[in-house]
Amino acid sequence: MYVYIDGEIKKAGEARLSVFDHGFMYGLGLFETFRVYNGHPFLLNAHMERLEASAEELGIVFRYEREMVMEEIQQLLDANGLHNAYVRYNVSAGPGDLGLQTTPYLDPVIVIYMKPLPAAGAEPIQKDALWLQLRRNSPEGRERMKSHHYMNNWLAKQEMKDRPEAEGIFLNEQGYAAEGVVSNIFWRRGNTLYTPAVDTGILNGITRQFVIQLAHENDYIVEKGYFLPQDIEAAEEMFVTNSIQEIALVRALEDRYFPSCSAAQLLHSRYREERETK
Repeated sequence: MYVYIDGEIKKAGEARLSVFDHGFMYGLGLFETFRVYNGHPFLLNAHMERLEASAEELGIVFRYEREMVMEEIQQLLDANGLHNAYVRYNVSAGPGDLGLQTTPYLDPVIVIYMKPLPAAGAEPIQKDALWLQLRRNSPEGRERMKSHHYMNNWLAKQEMKDRPEAEGIFLNEQGYAAEGVVSNIFWRRGNTLYTPAVDTGILNGITRQFVIQLAHENDYIVEKGYFLPQDIEAAEEMFVTNSIQEIALVRALEDRYFPSCSAAQLLHSRYREERETK
């Protein structure tokens, strides 16, 4: 497998980062994960614009140029012989002195990781969900970023190790429903879709945002807010979203089975229509 690092394609075992990189030393790095469908990186602009905005907040000088990023991705697809892929586009702060830095990071390190995925299916995947005992930690800053700070997610994965195929669902520190370990959550009652507000401390997922847009286009009401576990358990259906799994049906949350999947099926069909064009 090959990776892209600062303008070069390298065999994965030959790529090198400085031990003084502040992305390694202090977690000052960001990434976006997205799918390539038949050579097309889906929702690339949305992912990279979020990455650029987060980098600015961290003082990392990174500017998104679509043509350049498309070229980087295509080079790596060609090197790995892929048309359908999982892509992680990573921006690390770059090397610095020991100690926390307050001046901007002018030379960030770009690393693109890639692995093969099968061609996307016509039907959404299905999975079960469980409540996590571990609480979702509060964001380090104004809003949660997709950053190198992943300890909370890792600990949640350890809690789920006996059920690796299921999705763990976090409550935040106040006891409100938040998000999955690697997903955003939605549920439906009647014609209304519900999803936790960004203010609960969740990551405002790019797929979450796109699904909300699709829901509005298909005449669903979308309510964002603070919800308790029993609000979800009273739902007719539940689904989770992320950029790799797309829209995944939740068959059951603990011992609560959901009788319907109508909204998720409809939204997934619309998602499928868009994934090689947006």
